[in-house]
Amino acid sequence: MTEIIEIQNQNQNGDWQPFVGDETTELLRSKGFTNSNRSLNQSGERILDETYRIMQVCGNPNDQTNNETGIVIGYVQSGKTLSFTTLTALARDNNYQIVIVIAGVSTNLVNQSTQRLADDLRLNTRFDRKWTLLQNPNSNQEAETIETTLAQWADPTFPIERCRTLLITVMKNTSHLNNLVNILAGQNLTGVPTLIIDDEGDQASLNTRARWAARQNIDIESLTENQVSTIYRRINALRNVFPHHTFLQYTATPQANLFINIMDRLSPNFIKLLTPGPDYTGGIDFFRNNPNLILEIPPNEIPTPTNPLFEIPESLKSALRIFFLGVVAGEMQNNHRNRTMLVHPSRLQGDHNEFTNWIRNTCNSWQRLLSGNDAEDRRELIDEFRTSYNQLQMTVSDLPSFETLTGNDLIHALRYTQIVEVNSRNGVTPQIPWNDFYSWILVGGQSMDRGFTVEGLTVTYMPRNIGTGNVDTIQQRARFFGYKRGYLGYCRVFLDQVTIDAYNFIVEHEEDVRNRLLEFHLNDRHLNDLDRVAVLNQMLNLTRRNIIYDDLDRDTFGNDWFRINAPHDTDELIEANRNALLTFLQSRAGLFNQDEGHPNRTEEQKHLVARITIQECLEHLLNNLRYTRESDSATYSSLRGILKGYIEEHSDEECLVYLMSTNSYENWTPRTRRLNRNDEIQQLFQGRNPRTGEVIYPGDSEIKDENLLTIQIHLLNLRDTDFQNVPTIAIWIPEHMGADLIRQV
Repeated sequence: MTEIIEIQNQNQNGDWQPFVGDETTELLRSKGFTNSNRSLNQSGERILDETYRIMQVCGNPNDQTNNETGIVIGYVQSGKTLSFTTLTALARDNNYQIVIVIAGVSTNLVNQSTQRLADDLRLNTRFDRKWTLLQNPNSNQEAETIETTLAQWADPTFPIERCRTLLITVMKNTSHLNNLVNILAGQNLTGVPTLIIDDEGDQASLNTRARWAARQNIDIESLTENQVSTIYRRINALRNVFPHHTFLQYTATPQANLFINIMDRLSPNFIKLLTPGPDYTGGIDFFRNNPNLILEIPPNEIPTPTNPLFEIPESLKSALRIFFLGVVAGEMQNNHRNRTMLVHPSRLQGDHNEFTNWIRNTCNSWQRLLSGNDAEDRRELIDEFRTSYNQLQMTVSDLPSFETLTGNDLIHALRYTQIVEVNSRNGVTPQIPWNDFYSWILVGGQSMDRGFTVEGLTVTYMPRNIGTGNVDTIQQRARFFGYKRGYLGYCRVFLDQVTIDAYNFIVEHEEDVRNRLLEFHLNDRHLNDLDRVAVLNQMLNLTRRNIIYDDLDRDTFGNDWFRINAPHDTDELIEANRNALLTFLQSRAGLFNQDEGHPNRTEEQKHLVARITIQECLEHLLNNLRYTRESDSATYSSLRGILKGYIEEHSDEECLVYLMSTNSYENWTPRTRRLNRNDEIQQLFQGRNPRTGEVIYPGDSEIKDENLLTIQIHLLNLRDTDFQNVPTIAIWIPEHMGADLIRQV
């Protein structure tokens, strides 16, 4: 479940105290976040608290200079736009003179964001002239407007309450960004506090030549303008004109931002997490809590070059039937603005056209059958709708009767639902006039990915495969997430099985990332201290590779042993680990007993064993052992991270701890082991004895419980070296505790 983060208006880190004025509170009131007495309701207070904390780590407007980079992370379709709109209002309350919103990579998205800002800030319905809104400024007149507006702030005789804040929206495009830089470069911006918001800050902004630079062995701090991508260069040029600014990246998919090199100028210094309201439904709701909402598209109905489709798939017909039943029910209940179905077959416009024609033809055919006199064909279609009705009944408790939903209102829904192909095949990508019709079917691809809001989305049909498997790309296609709690039972998502698996793994990954970031959010810790590691299944990639400067490595835990390769790096390290082990064992000696085994075992094949909680072993042993060899340290750190996460939900679970080849930790005879040419232990585990016939000793690798975490502690003398009494460990991770990790090398 989504964590609730308590945010209080208090200064714990010596930062400045923002002022919450009418600009912010009136915005929230106008959005309906109020009680009957016009005080902010619980949702309004949550938004205000989160916005306050974001503002608090932005630059103090009373300082002369500031240069900070932060990242604000929400969930897909969770209200990030409202967050940065509220932050814009709070910036105005605190005398920020300029707010720039880098608002999307297409004209449609920039227009959408600009209109949303204008609506939320009520710019067209108020007359107090607190704002000057400019979209993609590039003219001399707009340059003069900026100059005049800033002159008011600089004039000590001009009342500060009459000064206007410049609100500039700009497309994330080379020429538009360059125009803005040129206009601002001619202004006096000394002492001008500025907030730059990069909406979808993981898209297009980052340096797409980072990987190339790494392969050329060019230091990240030595990159010239000609060695970075153009939009990245333009954004940094924009930042360079402001002595006082905070650059905020807003995104639901922060993988790229968190894993770029920390010396990159767009690598964030601080993190803030957004928590959605109680009506939000995301990955956990769809893929964990409500499995009936996810339906598989059979493999033979997935269009591919080797499996071309020549008629509408049966699964798409099923999706349409569920959708239209929901449309009729929604019209009757009259409690939502729209009902929409999204069909996302691929990125190819030819496929969009084909699916659009299939859907139109099917709707027309169903109209004729329901209105016609052919009783048998009509009965067959009605039976198919009844099957879909029964599926809806599984998730909708107050579903109207089947007879009510399949009368003339169903014919009307089929006839008057608008079917729109959302792409630029016929010129400009169409804008959806949501108020004109209640029900819509949208067919498209890339135009309906990131940043595209679908009103009243209930049914999604997406036979598109996961492609290269980049987490952020797949996650951004989940337009079916959002504030849907009130009609979640009407929602259905049709996907192929591989994509269903991918989303399940992405849910795990997303929550793992947020859990790792939570401490940095709450305590305003610098993100340079963050270990760049995350749970990520092997079938998925983190993000597009061209923006990642550093190598990424994979660790796989589960149903296998983890072993330390080089426990002997230094005498100091060996001594420290001996002391850590001794401290752990001294107070727990009474817990250990001789393990069971064949009576003919040698003394070396007998061990002491105890059951101790995983939490106790992690806190008092594993966290105190130090291993510095590169082949050990990162993986060992990852393992401890997995165990830390596991015990948060299984705090009382025990593990087995073996002291290998001893009957007393005070009288422990070390085993002898050889080092290989890499100066690592050649073979830690003793093998089976004998190799054939009756088993007297199964081998060290079998000294475990398949279903319990098992820690073996070995004491070694390393042959042909001076290293004696070297402690080391081997850890069995059972399958149910396993995880795949990706980390920055």
